[in-house]
Amino acid sequence: MAGGSGDSGDMDGMRTRVTERARYRVIAAELRAAVRQGEYRDGGRLPSEERLAARYGVSRGTVRQALAVLRAEGTVTSRRGTRRVALESPPVHDFAELLSFSRWARSQGQEPGSRVAREDRRTARPEEAAQLRLEAGALVYWVLRVRLLDGRPVMVERTVYPQAVGELVACLPADTVSVTERLEARGVLLADADHTVDLTVADEQDAELLGCGAGAALLRERRRTTDPAGVPVEWSEDRYLPGVVAFTVHSSRAVGGLGRYRVEGD
Repeated sequence: MAGGSGDSGDMDGMRTRVTERARYRVIAAELRAAVRQGEYRDGGRLPSEERLAARYGVSRGTVRQALAVLRAEGTVTSRRGTRRVALESPPVHDFAELLSFSRWARSQGQEPGSRVAREDRRTARPEEAAQLRLEAGALVYWVLRVRLLDGRPVMVERTVYPQAVGELVACLPADTVSVTERLEARGVLLADADHTVDLTVADEQDAELLGCGAGAALLRERRRTTDPAGVPVEWSEDRYLPGVVAFTVHSSRAVGGLGRYRVEGD
């Protein structure tokens, strides 16, 4: 897969954009991971706001923002006059599996595969620039990728990366199974994602890559992923063959979560 070493200065700039204003996202992510790994166990009390502020070198207001996120998603709870306590089995879908097709496939007991059908460095189109919060005329890296389950093509992925992230993706082998894992290994942390799921019809390119008829109905997921500072890392449109996956949404006062699961049957 063609590519260059990239501009290390651009990547350094991305990593330094995690400011005090966005630090609460990082703190929330680290506390969430600690709770799920059993560090505080079910009903265990988290450190006080004062201790957490000292640990992370931030204000107590920033710590309160992080704890508010965890309380809203059901990871921790609190009662008046007491410290936050961890809840067992927070009722949220695993973010890594929802974001990464490869991790999700493995969780379903299937073997993921991937091949790049086309790639391009070009100027961002208007929607891409808007989604990635780029200036008009900015360069992006676009990849057309076919995703496989047990060797069968099931999804076409069209992903656009800002130039700094794209330089890293361009260096990956064309058959890289999990781009998400490779980016994380290079220090690109994927922290949040917005998903839009609807139906579309297969164009000629989809038909060729998926082996379906042009005009066939496909399940479409559009996704924008951001880093802990809220800076967009990727904008992707994924098109699935019908009968492969379904998405579920759970909503409650405590938490709202999106989940993906494999469709059983033909």
